[in-house]
Amino acid sequence: MPIPQVSIVGRPNVGKSSIFNWLVGRRLAIVDDMAGVTRDRMIHLLQHDDRYFEIVDTGGIGINDVDELDKEIEAQIEVGIQGANLLMFVVDAKDGVTALDRTVARRLRTLEKPVLLVANKCDGDNWEVHANDFFSLGLGEAIVVSAKNNRHKSRLFAGITENLPSQSEIDESETARPEMKFAIVGRRNVGKSTFINTLVESERMIVSEVAGTTRDSVDVRFEIDGKTMVAIDTPGLRRGKSVKTDIDFYGTHRAHRSIRHADVVLVMFDASKRISKVERKLCTYIENLYKPCIFVVNKWDLMMEHEMPTQRWADYIRDNFSTMWNAPIAFVTGQTGQNCKRMLNHAQMLFKQSRSRISTPRLNKIIKSALTHHPPPMSNRRRPKIYYAAQIGIQPPTIMLKCSDPNSFPKTYRRYLLGVLRDSLDFGEVPIRLVLEKRSQTDPNEVLNDPVIKSPSRGGES
Repeated sequence: MPIPQVSIVGRPNVGKSSIFNWLVGRRLAIVDDMAGVTRDRMIHLLQHDDRYFEIVDTGGIGINDVDELDKEIEAQIEVGIQGANLLMFVVDAKDGVTALDRTVARRLRTLEKPVLLVANKCDGDNWEVHANDFFSLGLGEAIVVSAKNNRHKSRLFAGITENLPSQSEIDESETARPEMKFAIVGRRNVGKSTFINTLVESERMIVSEVAGTTRDSVDVRFEIDGKTMVAIDTPGLRRGKSVKTDIDFYGTHRAHRSIRHADVVLVMFDASKRISKVERKLCTYIENLYKPCIFVVNKWDLMMEHEMPTQRWADYIRDNFSTMWNAPIAFVTGQTGQNCKRMLNHAQMLFKQSRSRISTPRLNKIIKSALTHHPPPMSNRRRPKIYYAAQIGIQPPTIMLKCSDPNSFPKTYRRYLLGVLRDSLDFGEVPIRLVLEKRSQTDPNEVLNDPVIKSPSRGGES
C-alpha cells in the first residue's frame, strides 16, 4: 500500500509547525509567532508501533498573505487535505473556539475522512478544562497536548495510529479499484482529448483546435482486452505568466490533483514543437511525487513525413529530463491510434512494477552485496553503517535503510544504491523511494556493511 498520510490543518498560529517538529523529533518546519510563515507543505516519514506514516505540515487556513500568495497557499493546503488518510485539526486551547475554527470545522465535516481534533498549548492541567469547549465543533473530544512543554505525545501518537486505515480496509479498497488509473498531462493542444477518444473508440471528450477546450479533469472509464481502466483527461497547462483567470489557475490545480491520484502519468508532447518550461515544471512535479511516467511524443505522423528518426527526439527528451532517465518513451499518433495500445500495455507494466514487493531477506542480500562492492565513503573518520533494509510501502516502492547516521551518506552514494536496486529488482522503470532512518535502540545490532573494510573501491557510482 502507499504509505498513509496524516495532514496537520487548522487556522494560522495555533502551533501546527510546532506539533510537526515535536512529532518528528527535530526542528524541520519554521516556527514563528507571525501567522502565515508556513506556505508550502512539509512532509516527513514517521514510525510508531510498527506503523509507518507520513506527517504533513500545511499553511494556515484563512490567512491573508502579505505577498498576495493566498491562492497558492490554499492550493497547497487543499493538496494536503485531499491526499491525507487522516486529518489532524489543531486548535489553540488558550484562544478558545474562534469563528475561523468553526469555518475550518465546517469544511472538514464535509469530507469523508477521519478527523483527529487536537487542542494545543495546554501547558498545564488548568488549560485542559478549556479544551472541552471544542466539543461544540462537532468533531468529537479533543486530544489535549502541549508541543512546547512536551505533554501527552503518547496520547497523540495513539490517536493517530488508531485512526489510520486498517490493513483490512486497505485490502478491501485495493480489491474494488480499477485495473489502472492513468492521467494524460501536457500543455495546451498537444492532443490529449483526441488520444482518449481514440482509446475508447467514441467521441467521449470535446475535441477542438482551440487551445484550452478542456477546463476540468475528466475521468473516462473503459475496457481494453477485458481489463478496466480509468483515463483522466486534464486541462492543458500554461506558463505561470499566462495564468490570468481563475479558470486557468484552478485548471492547473486540477491537473496536479489528477497526477496525485493517478497510478501512471503520461506526459504528452507535440512532436512538431519544442519542449517548453511548462513541461519541465510539470515533470519536476511528477518526479517529486515518485509517479511512474511515460513520455509520449504525439503527432509522430507529422515527423515521419520529414523522416525524423525517433532516436533524435528520444535524445532530446533525455537531455531535458536527465533525472528521469528510467522513464520509457513512446511515439504515437493519437488521431489514428498508431502505437497507442502498445503504449498502454507498457503503462500497465509500470503499474504492476510500482505495486511489486520484495522480501526482506532478498533485499538485505542485495544491499549487503552493494556495500561490499562499493562501501560508503568515510564521514568524520568513521564509515557509516547500514543495519538492515526493508520495503515499507508500494506506489512508489519505498525502501527503508536503518543506518548509523543518515546524514553521513552523500547524494552520490544514495544514487549508487538506487542504481543497484534498479538493476537487481523488478522496479526498473518506476521511481524508487529510498529512505534512510537512524537506527533505534530496539533495532537489530547486525551490520550489513563490514566495518573493517578500510577503503572504498574506485568507481561503481551510478
